[in-house]
Amino acid sequence: MAIHYVCRHCRTYLGSIDGGRISEARLGLHSLTPAERRDIIAYDSEGEVTVRVTCDYCKEALEHHPELSLLSSPLQ
Repeated sequence: MAIHYVCRHCRTYLGSIDGGRISEARLGLHSLTPAERRDIIAYDSEGEVTVRVTCDYCKEALEHHPELSLLSSPLQ
């Protein structure tokens, strides 16, 4: 099982971890609420996990222009 990290805004691939020995607790994902889990983590039929986070570029853009957060896909 691999865990892939993708930016939730610009969809840039940020990296992956071979999740063979990595638990959700070690990654800090266990502390998410059920709603946060649905929003952040996606599982596919082959056991791959995609975690949607915010990359540094998008974080900076949203900090300088908070009105972008009102759009459904602000930084594509």
